[in-house]
Amino acid sequence: MSDRQQHWEKVYSEKSPLEVSWYQKEPALSLRLIEHCQLAKPQAIIDVGGGASTLVDCLQQQGYAHLAVLDISAKALDVAKQRLGNKADAIEWFASDITEFTAPHPFALWHDRAVFHFLTEADDRQKYVSSLKTSLPPGGHLILAAFAIGGPTMCSGLNIVQYDAAKICHELGDEFELVEQDSETHLTPSGGEQLFGYFRFVRK
Repeated sequence: MSDRQQHWEKVYSEKSPLEVSWYQKEPALSLRLIEHCQLAKPQAIIDVGGGASTLVDCLQQQGYAHLAVLDISAKALDVAKQRLGNKADAIEWFASDITEFTAPHPFALWHDRAVFHFLTEADDRQKYVSSLKTSLPPGGHLILAAFAIGGPTMCSGLNIVQYDAAKICHELGDEFELVEQDSETHLTPSGGEQLFGYFRFVRK
């Protein structure tokens, strides 16, 4: 088990999913941006770093039929599976470090709220983008949310990288076209504020 995996397994061993700083009762902005992608319900969607997030519940309720969740923490995925009960059987679950992930099939949408900004090493970011390009064909959609400039500098005891549109576009390269951006001040369960930027891309 890598140091990164050990860190996140420890987080989910010591805290309830309702207590972690990134917990959202309703992922409203993500859902709105996904709606803007105008996907057909059978198209494949992956939530990268989804863990115990309720996004997959919401998408399943909306009728999306080909959903996947990836997280480095198997414990986080177990929380979501238990919450969904029998409905979890219809979802693909990947316990994997995103820098080591090879998609078993293409996805029409890659959603990432707060994974990319933890990749502080250029080599890890390159591996992430390589996995993204392998997973997302031309015409595919990418929604990436990260701590914004002026937002937190650390999360869960780890350093992060803050992003604006220019920095995100530089990391992704010219194969991705930025079509929409938004921002959100996320309130943590403890009452803190975290400034996020949300970016929606289409792969050329």
